[in-house]
Amino acid sequence: MAGDQPDRDRVDGDAAVGGRRRRGRGGRDRRRRLTRARVATTDALGGAATGQGAPAQAAAARRRRRLLGGSAGGLRRFVRELVGSVDDALVARLRGQIAAVRQGAQIAKQAAVGDSDHSELEQHMRAMERAGDDERAQLVQTLSTALMTSFDREDLFRVSRSIDDVLDNLYDFVREAGLFTVADEHCAMLLDAVEECLSRIDRAVGGIREPRDSVVAHALGASKDSARVRQRYQEALADLLAADTVTPELLKRRELLRRLDVVGLRLGEAAAALSDGAVKRG
Repeated sequence: MAGDQPDRDRVDGDAAVGGRRRRGRGGRDRRRRLTRARVATTDALGGAATGQGAPAQAAAARRRRRLLGGSAGGLRRFVRELVGSVDDALVARLRGQIAAVRQGAQIAKQAAVGDSDHSELEQHMRAMERAGDDERAQLVQTLSTALMTSFDREDLFRVSRSIDDVLDNLYDFVREAGLFTVADEHCAMLLDAVEECLSRIDRAVGGIREPRDSVVAHALGASKDSARVRQRYQEALADLLAADTVTPELLKRRELLRRLDVVGLRLGEAAAALSDGAVKRG
């Protein structure tokens, strides 16, 4: 009997270990069920809070489980979607800011040819300036809270700041054109070049998530357009100073031309920031 004791002890020990294993598996199963229940409860409460229906809740739950599945692939997808959504928001804000400036350039052209009421044009220009400021404020807020962006945030901020300076100078141009009560066809020619440059910058911003070469090509085109603004300013100034006498009207026109020259310089800075950001992205 004594010789049988070790065998009984081993059997008893194996049974105890097996019981612990069974209990361990049971505990893990219970934890999984509790986790699923918590996820389902959270999804239901989140859907109720946001007013989503059952299909939208189910889709959101599947998206979260797919993104947070614990695998490296799921994490990469999560990062791509996170960065992509931030980039989309930044592009939307920048393009909204550019749209306000493009409308401002059209208003400035009306002021340059002198065929509209200046007080009304100034009111329209003030509205465009407020719209541009709102878009810029939202962009800065998005930049300050974003974890990461595919385009260097400092370069995006530089683009936005330069575009804001363009809008400010266009507003000053409209106001000064009304105060000076002069019209100048040379200013209208400069504003044509300004509009071409803004169109190029808008295309470059819209393609921020596209291959680098596309962004660089549009940015370089915008840089050439901004240089064309400067060239037209120099030509217009030469024609203006060819007069034998200096009159108050000549000085007024010179001030308006100089205002648009500054617009061209700020556009060149925006194009340079886009090129820098595209090169950094690689």
